[in-house]
Amino acid sequence: MDIRKIKKLIELLEESSLTEIEIVEGEESVRLARGGQAPAIPYAAAPQMAAPAPVVAAPAAEPAKDDEDEVPEGELVLSPMVGTFFAASGPGAEAFVSLGQSVGVGDTLCIIEAMKMFNQIESDVSGTVVAILVENGQPVEYDQPLFVIR
Repeated sequence: MDIRKIKKLIELLEESSLTEIEIVEGEESVRLARGGQAPAIPYAAAPQMAAPAPVVAAPAAEPAKDDEDEVPEGELVLSPMVGTFFAASGPGAEAFVSLGQSVGVGDTLCIIEAMKMFNQIESDVSGTVVAILVENGQPVEYDQPLFVIR
């Protein structure tokens, strides 16, 4: 990994409220964390939550199966990245799309925030939004279904 990229990551970490950044490029990875007591808090909380995690994980998987069964037929719009889903451009703004709304190719469907960068997600197909599968402010994973367009 280029040293200039690492220096830029250090600058981003110092300028933001983040306490930790991890970047993976192929087989190389870099993890940067701020010094002090801030990182110690998540590590202390993790062992306490480790015991109930299997109990929480099992019920969480069951509703996901129900959601997959209830997904209407149509073209799925998948998340191109890991981040936080936002249905509108701001807290008081109107959502980019709503159920039953017609969309065209290139229309903005939502925003996904990843590493303090706001990425507009555009429609690849034309049609009607028949399902919105994610709630505003919810974290999303790579290739997670966001919308169904028919």
